[in-house]
Amino acid sequence: MSSILPLLALRAFTEVGRRGSVKAAAAAMGVSPGAVSQQIRILEDRIGFALFLRTAKGIKLTAKAGRVYETLLLSFDNIDKSIKSLKAMQFEHKVSINTTSSFAASWLIPRLRDFNKKYPNIEVNIEASNELVDLKRSSTDIAVRHGLGNYPGLISTRLIAPVLIPVGTPELLESGPPIKNVEDCLSYPLLQDSDRSDWHLWLKVHGINEETKARQGSSFEDDFLLARAALTGQGLALVPEFCVEEELHSGRLKIALEKKWPSRFAYYAVTLPETLFRPEIVNIIDWLVEQSALSDDCVEPCSLACN
Repeated sequence: MSSILPLLALRAFTEVGRRGSVKAAAAAMGVSPGAVSQQIRILEDRIGFALFLRTAKGIKLTAKAGRVYETLLLSFDNIDKSIKSLKAMQFEHKVSINTTSSFAASWLIPRLRDFNKKYPNIEVNIEASNELVDLKRSSTDIAVRHGLGNYPGLISTRLIAPVLIPVGTPELLESGPPIKNVEDCLSYPLLQDSDRSDWHLWLKVHGINEETKARQGSSFEDDFLLARAALTGQGLALVPEFCVEEELHSGRLKIALEKKWPSRFAYYAVTLPETLFRPEIVNIIDWLVEQSALSDDCVEPCSLACN
């Protein structure tokens, strides 16, 4: 048997075991499914037994393969961490932040000038995406995520908990029936978040238990798109106040009813534990917390949590 380790084949085995799918493993490795299958066959031929069983639910590890899978998984994850650390040395004093387009455009970028003044030697790269980034397998240093703060194996620092407000264009509100109480909002088209849950919960917390009408209407993936739809007069939107501050100030949008409601979720700055050894990461997280404390959207004290 050759003493040369079949690293590519071992990686293919690990990724298929991790994801339970040859296709998903191929996407993660940036190769074709056929190439992954070929590497699995090479490894099976070398060791002399099958590594996977095909079931109705997909691919599962054989008993023998299961004995070494966790060790190999940990080894490749450690290799990934080491490579990321080496890359970080090349980009010292550079920080990459991944967040949603709505948070980046409406909250983070308008405040970024203050950070640049305080830390002129730190370069910040903003990546706007609605996809959940994998910090262990990407070049992102900090992910600003919207959720409950429970991110196993990561350090999460609570930033802001947005206050949701119902808004619409002046023309829409003037042409429709007057909105004097919460239930009156149901007379208008309701623009929905992607889960179709915010309007339902907002109405429910104010004493209106309307299931069907509260979930009807066009839905949008993020708050930025939701606000844009409201600006075109398509209906009422329930959005974080910071997303529409400019539009409210200019009069392009109006608050339909003064019934603010704290969102169920907050924004968190999320990092790998080892990332916090870099001073520039600590500087920008401290700055984010500082800006959150100054923001009207921070309805509870900001905090640091390890999950």
